Formats: sequence, structure tokens, C-alpha cells
Amino acid sequence: MSVYARPEENTLGVPISHRPRGRAGRAPIVWRAPRLERFSIPRASLGTSYLALGATVVVAISAVYGFGWFVVNLPTYPRPVLAVTAWVVLVSVGLGAAIAVRVTGDRMEDWTFAWFLFGLAGAVVLDLVAIWGMGDIGGHATSSIVAGTALLLVLVRRGPVEIAAAAGALGATIAVCIAVETRPTLAELPDQVAVVVACVLPALIGVAVITNFRRMVQRELDRVLVQSTVSAPRFAVGMLASEELARLDLEAERLLDEVADGKVALPLDAGTASTAASLATELRLHLLEGRRETWLYHAITESDMLGKSVTLRDPNSLAGLLDPAQRDGLLSAIWMLVSDTATTGQSRTIQVVLGPLDLDASTPDKLCVPIDLTTTGIGRSRVDRSVWDALDKVGDHTDTTENLSVRVVIDALVDRPRDVERSRS
Repeated sequence: MSVYARPEENTLGVPISHRPRGRAGRAPIVWRAPRLERFSIPRASLGTSYLALGATVVVAISAVYGFGWFVVNLPTYPRPVLAVTAWVVLVSVGLGAAIAVRVTGDRMEDWTFAWFLFGLAGAVVLDLVAIWGMGDIGGHATSSIVAGTALLLVLVRRGPVEIAAAAGALGATIAVCIAVETRPTLAELPDQVAVVVACVLPALIGVAVITNFRRMVQRELDRVLVQSTVSAPRFAVGMLASEELARLDLEAERLLDEVADGKVALPLDAGTASTAASLATELRLHLLEGRRETWLYHAITESDMLGKSVTLRDPNSLAGLLDPAQRDGLLSAIWMLVSDTATTGQSRTIQVVLGPLDLDASTPDKLCVPIDLTTTGIGRSRVDRSVWDALDKVGDHTDTTENLSVRVVIDALVDRPRDVERSRS
């Protein structure tokens, strides 16, 4: 019996499983993704399920208030049966939507959403017909107002534009009915406008909250993703390249395993030889790229936010010489300089230039790496104090204002490469 245990991961950490051993006593390596979808229902992403729970509570409170007002005014309705039917339809639609959201996961299907809107529209029509002719829609409409709040039930399962459009259509319908049937005087107009606002405002507020919440969480996730590059080696492949390397490594292992099992005869035929040559070329190219690209290159290119606003020029790969504290300070400063772009709507860009080495400021033990941060759309007064604190970790820096934008020049002292290699050995 062999004394060597068969590994449960390949050389890049990808899980493997085994099939029955072949004639050569070796099992071909087959990677299978874990099938967990049949055992769990996907929930709303980014923690929005908690917002959905809060929205459900708001809908319930609004429904209780509206139903109480409905009970008080029921004796005055000219068609009370239709008013009661409107509430039955509204409650049925609300409960159905809550159950559908719970069962279907983080996305409501188009046909389900269409039935939901159709049910709300039916409740609104029944409510308006029930009070038509009373001359005061704003004072007697109940279920039609709650229908606008009920849109919050599907807030995290449908797009913001769809929810806002549905709320706008409801508000426009109520406004037209008020103008045609009520024709309010100047003294009655505020009450009628308040009803239209009550139909539209909850959904619009919910859309604003969920949109900003998703943006905030996505930015924080992006920040965490980028932060992982701070501890990377001087030269390394990025996360996207790592996935590609894992795929190539798996294909290479499969091919070698088939050769070892005798399933592929030697010498290789033309098609198999071409496949092997392609795999070798791709692996070689990825490994060569990993010897030129630094952590800062991957931090910028693999970030959704930094990739749009930051340009890097580092022909000599000097960013790799920075120690973890300097890397964290530089990355934090760049991030904070562009982090307000999404909220302010301004166009901000940063050009980061490293080098050439300043030999006059270098010492026998340290090299001086000049870092030039040139910004556009970022005034000196808009730079937060925390940016300067982060730059203090990188090195001595001076700032100037050019074309109403700030420019920062940093002199970062780093260990000479031979000292770094000796300390690792």
C-alpha cells in the first residue's frame, strides 16, 4: 500500500473528488461544484431581507390605520359591498405577495409581479367605484391608499424603476379621479394632495433607501476585496487571474491523469498535442504577467470603483517595494479621495505615478520612491483630514493646488530589494 495519501485539493487549492481507479491504479481528477441549491432557497442578497422585514411592518401598520378609517366611514359609502370587496382583494394580494417572496427567494418572477400589480389595480378600482359620487375621494379613499404602501412588499425583489413607475401610475390615477370627481376648492385642495402624496411617497422613500443601501454595501464589499491586496507578495497574479489559473491547472491535471491511466496513447495525437501546447502557453503567459504586476495594479483594476477613476503608471513595479503599512496608507488615501464620487455626482479622477527612484534621497539601507497623486475634480478644501493621516503612513508628502485640484507628492522610503529578500530567507 502506498504511503502517500491522495490530496483532496489540486496545486491551486481547487477541491477535487475521485472516481473508481482505472487499470493503472490511479483515479482521474474530476472537479465538481457543490450542489447546494437543491437544499436551500436563495435569500435576498446584501442583507436586504432585513429591510424587507421592516417594509412589511410598515405595510401592516398602514393597513391597520386604513382599515380603521374604512370601518368608521363604511356607513356613509353608497356601495359598501364594493368597498369591502376591495379590502378583501387587497389583503389577499398582500398575503399572496408575502408568501411568494418567501418561497421564490431573492427575485420575484415577472408573471408573479404582474399578478401582484393586477391585484392592487383591482383593489384600487373597486375602492374608487365604491366611493364615486361622494365628492370627496381624499376623505374616503382607504384601500387604494394602502395599495401604494403595499408596493413596499416587493421592494427588494423587483427593480427600483418598476416600483417607482407603479407608484407613479397609482398617484396619477388618484390625481385624475380627484380632478374629475371631486374638483376640490382651494380650501379642500391640501387634503386631496395629501392623499396623492400618501399613495406615492412610501414607495419612493423605500426605493431611495434600498438603492442607497445597496450602493453602500457594494462599496464596502469592494473595499474589503481591494484591501486583501495589501498583504500580497511584491509580484502576484490577481484574483481574476487566479480563477483562470485554477481552470488551466485543472485541465492540465486531467490531461496528465489520462496519460497516466493509458487512456491517451503516447506519442500524443495532433489534437491532444495542440491542447497541451495551448495549456502550456496560457500557463506561461499568466505566470509571466504575475512577475510584472504589483498589488497596486490589481487593487485598481479589480475594483469596480477605483477602476473607473484611477490611472496607474508604474513601469518599474515600484509599488511592490512598499511595506504593508505604506500600502494600506496609500490605498486608503486613494479610496477616500474618490469615494464621494457616487454621492456627489462629480467626475473625479486620480493619476498615480510611481518613480523613477530618487537616488539622491536614498540611503544605503533605504530607497526613495516618489509617488505623485494628481487629481481632477478634488479641491483642497474637500480633502478630509483622514486622507492626510493615511498619507503620513506612506512617507513625507507635500501638496499643491493646480487647476482647482489637489496634487500630492510623496517620498516613500522602502527597504532595498536585497534586504527584503534576505529578511524572508
